[in-house]
Amino acid sequence: MTTQNLLVELFVEELPPKALQKLGDAFATVLADQLKALGLATAASAVTPFASPRRLAAHVTAVADKAADKAVQQKLMPVTVGLQADGNATPALLKKLQALGADVSDPAAAVAALKRAQDGKAEALFYDSVMPGATLQAGLQKALDEAIAKLPIPKVMSYQLETDCELPGWTSVNFVRPAHGLVALHGSIVVPVKALGLTAGNSTTGHRFEAAVSPVVLADADSYAATLKKDGAVIASFAERKAEIARQLAAAAAKVGNGARPIEDEALLDEVTALVERPNVVICQFEEQFLGVPQECLILTMKANQKYFPLLDAAGKLTNKFLVVSNISPEDTSFVTGGNERVVRPRLADAKFFFDQDRKKTLASRVEGLGKVVYHNKLGTQGERVERVRAIAKAIATQLGDAALVADADKAALLAKTDLVTDMVGEFPELQGIMGGYYALNDGLGETVAHAIEDHYKPRFAGDALPRNMAGVVVALADKLETLVGMFGIGNLPTGDRDPFALRRHALGVIRMLVEKDLPLDLSALLAGAVPAFGDKIADASPMLADFIYDRLAGSLREQGYSAQEVDAVLALRPQRLALIEKQLAAVRAFASLPEAPALAAANKRVGNILKKAEVEGTVDAHVNPALLAEQAEKDLFAALQRFVPEADAQYDAGDYTASLQTLAVLRAPVDAFFDDVMVNAEQLDLRLNRQGLLKSLHKAMNRVADLSRLVA
Repeated sequence: MTTQNLLVELFVEELPPKALQKLGDAFATVLADQLKALGLATAASAVTPFASPRRLAAHVTAVADKAADKAVQQKLMPVTVGLQADGNATPALLKKLQALGADVSDPAAAVAALKRAQDGKAEALFYDSVMPGATLQAGLQKALDEAIAKLPIPKVMSYQLETDCELPGWTSVNFVRPAHGLVALHGSIVVPVKALGLTAGNSTTGHRFEAAVSPVVLADADSYAATLKKDGAVIASFAERKAEIARQLAAAAAKVGNGARPIEDEALLDEVTALVERPNVVICQFEEQFLGVPQECLILTMKANQKYFPLLDAAGKLTNKFLVVSNISPEDTSFVTGGNERVVRPRLADAKFFFDQDRKKTLASRVEGLGKVVYHNKLGTQGERVERVRAIAKAIATQLGDAALVADADKAALLAKTDLVTDMVGEFPELQGIMGGYYALNDGLGETVAHAIEDHYKPRFAGDALPRNMAGVVVALADKLETLVGMFGIGNLPTGDRDPFALRRHALGVIRMLVEKDLPLDLSALLAGAVPAFGDKIADASPMLADFIYDRLAGSLREQGYSAQEVDAVLALRPQRLALIEKQLAAVRAFASLPEAPALAAANKRVGNILKKAEVEGTVDAHVNPALLAEQAEKDLFAALQRFVPEADAQYDAGDYTASLQTLAVLRAPVDAFFDDVMVNAEQLDLRLNRQGLLKSLHKAMNRVADLSRLVA
C-alpha cells in the first residue's frame, strides 16, 4: 500500500458567483470525508479546496492506493437456531454461511470456525471474516459521486450528453452547470473514475483568452495550482484570488492618492472573486456632475449593477473614481477602462434623473399616494399603516418627551413611508428611508425630522447603528411595534427558517432600542398600547408576542456570555424595564458566587412548591400575625425578615440590585432553621395559614431581582 497526494477537478461552465465559495468548500470537504471513511485517507490528511468561475477542485494529501483490509465479526443467529442437538449445522446456518462466501464443503469444519458468545440472554454464533480494503478507483468513484450529489446547488440545470447510439442527446444529466472535463490524479497516475458522462484524465482548460497552452496538462497532483497559474493564467484558489484582488484594490487606491480607499464590502469582494479567474484591477472615472446625486444612490448602482468598487476620500465621501476588477490583462487597458466608463454613465444618469424628478414633488404631497399601495391583504394599505404608526408614535413620544418631541415624531411618522412612491426607491428599494431623509431636507423639514425619517428602519441588521435622535427612536419603535403587533394579531408568525416579515429582526430592534437608549417604557404596556391602533383588524396577541420578544432577548443575552441559568432566573419574572435587565443579571451572578446562594436557592424552590400547592386550595396572603408564631424558628425568621427586608427593598428601589440580594443572603440561617424545626402544614388552620403567609413574605422578598429557584443545579 502506497500513499500519494490526490487531485480531483471538475471543469464546468460558469458557476453561480454567489454560491461559488460554498460549492468549492462542500465539494472538497465531502470528497475528503468519504475517502477518510473508506480508509483511503486519514484524519491527518490535509484538504485544500479550489474554486474558480469554471472549476471545482480538491487536493487531498496522503491518499492510499488501497485501504487496509478490515477484520469483521458478524452475528449469525442464536445457537439454538444454528445448531442441531448433536452439534451439527442446521440448513439455515449453512445457507447463511454460504451467502457470506464461507466454505461449507465441510460443514463440521465450518461450524468449528465459528465463535460462540453470550448475546443478551441467549448464546449466539458469530462469523469472523476479513473485508478487503477499497481500491482507490472504487473508493474515489464512490467519494466523487457523493461529493457531486451533496453539493449545495442553488438551482439545478438539466442538459443532455451525446451517446454512442444513432440519436445523440438521449442521456440527461442534472447538475449546477454543464460539465466538460474531469481530472483525477493520484501522484502522477490518472485514476479513471467517471462523473457526469466524463472520464477522468490529466488535462484541464485554462483561461478563456489568456491561457498559454490549451489544454493545460498536469504532471501530477501537487503541481495543479502552479501549472494552472503558469500555463492556464488561472488562480485556482478562491482564497488566493480574493487576497490578490484585495491587494490590487489597495494598490490602485494608493495610486489615486488623497487618502482614497475602496468601499468595504465583503459580499461584493466574494462575488467579484467568483467572477474572475485572473484578476486585474483598473482605475476608471465618471463625470463630477454626478456627485450632486446622493452618494448612496451612486454607490448602490455601481456595486449592485456593475460590481464596481467605488472610491471614497479620506473623509468617507464618494469620489468620481472607481475600480473595476477585470478578467483580462491587456498591455493597453484603455479599452477596458473606456468600456466600463461608457457602461456606468447611463446608470448614473438614470440615478440623477430619478433624483431630479423626485425633488419636484414634496414628501407631503405623496402621502395620499400611499393609500393606493397595498401593505397586506388583512392589514390594508401603506396609508392605513402610516396612521397606525402615527398613533403608536404619539403615545410613545408623550411618555418620553414634551410637545416638541410629539410634533417631530408625528411629522416623521406621517412622511416616513412616502419615499416608497418615489422613482428612486422604485428603482432601488434598498434606499428606502435614506432617500426619504434627503427629500425631507430638500423640503426644508429640518435635520431632526429628516434624520428620523432616514433612521426609522434602524437597526436594519445585527450591529447596525440606532436612530440618531429621539424622534427617530420613537418612530423606529412605533414602526417595528406596528409590524409585530399586526402580524401576530393576524396569526402571521415566523416558522422555522421562514420569517418573510423579519419579525425576529424587528423584535431584536425593539429590544436594542429599549436597552441601549435606556428608555423608561414597560414592554407589556407598549404592546398593549399598540393594539387599539388596528381597530377590529386583529386579535390581541400581546401575551404571545411578549413571549416571542423574551425568547429573542434570552438568546441575545446568552450570546453576550450570560449563562442559561442566570438568564432564566431573571427573565422568569418577565421584567418590564428591559434596560435594567443587565444590572439584574450582574446581581444574580454576584449572588450565585456567595456561599449562602445554593442553600437559599434550594430553599426558595421548596418555598415555591409549598405555596403553589397551598394556592390550589385557596389564596395565600403575605400577612403574618406575630401572636400566632409558636416555634422559636418561625419567630427568628419573622424577626430577620422584619430587620433585613426593608433594607433590601430600599436598595432594590435605588437600583442597587447586587446589594439587595447580598443583604438577603443573611436569611440563610433562619430559613434553614425554619425548615428543620417547623411543620408548615400544621393541622391547626390558623397556624398553617400564618406559616404560609410567612413563607409568602419570604418568597416575595427574595424574588424581586430574579427567581432564585432557577439557580438550583
